[in-house]
Amino acid sequence: MGDENRTGMTEFYFHPFSSLPKVQLLIFLILLLMYVVSVCGNGTIVLTVCTNHSLHTPMYFFLANLAAMEICYSTIIAPLTLANLTSLRKATISLAGCGTQMFFFIFLGGAGCVLLAFMAYDRYVAICHPLRYTLIMNWTVCVSIVAASLVLGFLVSLNMTILIFLLPFCGTNEIYHFFCDIPAILRLACSNTHVHQVALYICSVINVAIPFLLICISYAFIVVAILRISSGAGRHRAFSTCSSHLMVVALMYGCSSFIYLRPSSNYSPEQGRVVSVVYTFVTPVLNPLIYSMRNKELKDSLSRALGRKVLPQSK
Repeated sequence: MGDENRTGMTEFYFHPFSSLPKVQLLIFLILLLMYVVSVCGNGTIVLTVCTNHSLHTPMYFFLANLAAMEICYSTIIAPLTLANLTSLRKATISLAGCGTQMFFFIFLGGAGCVLLAFMAYDRYVAICHPLRYTLIMNWTVCVSIVAASLVLGFLVSLNMTILIFLLPFCGTNEIYHFFCDIPAILRLACSNTHVHQVALYICSVINVAIPFLLICISYAFIVVAILRISSGAGRHRAFSTCSSHLMVVALMYGCSSFIYLRPSSNYSPEQGRVVSVVYTFVTPVLNPLIYSMRNKELKDSLSRALGRKVLPQSK
């Protein structure tokens, strides 16, 4: 019987947010609104950067790629989650489908975290070495940076996904989550997952802790350089180019660290679902708002593109 349970599990189903249909409908409407807003907001940033030649600079090139990753990242999670919320019965996902969702989730999330670290380096070069900026951050380097982020995310994701889905699953096939997240899937395994927990921690260090450390080092040099600027206006202008990036870093790395860099014994499924809603639905909504509101050049370009009706011009 045990062997049959180990080999016969071919699909999972997700634990509902609530047993009350009205609550499920309310959650569906909220998440649907956030998903639509995130796709429209990030899509607008991508189109604006691509069509406006004044934004063809390394900083906006990285921002457009980050926005494109956010669209793909949200689309990996949101449609299935929304379908589950409207399903009258327990919606299922196949073993292969769960593995595919996990792969792209880790791939895009990891690539985004690495790209944020490179964006911090871009700000370091722009502020600390302004005369050499165009030489250091040429287009070959910029394209290589994005490619390196994607390759690193791909390699980490591929190895982690294969390692997890080689596990035998038995007993319940209910995922106490709204998507195939790693900690939730590991709880369904019927063998020792210590090696997998260690692998998850190593991957989290590679994708989260090391990039965050590099961001901190970059900003330490940036702060020193800003403090050396004599005029208050100059300091304000230098810091304003970094503030939006810092807000996005705080959102993404804060949530990722809470889920993936804490001991598995402290993992709470309920807390995991709440924090996951923040970084899969809320963060993709806030990122384009943060960048458009805090960045005058992007805000002006968006205002021109939208007929000066959506975002007010800065005086």
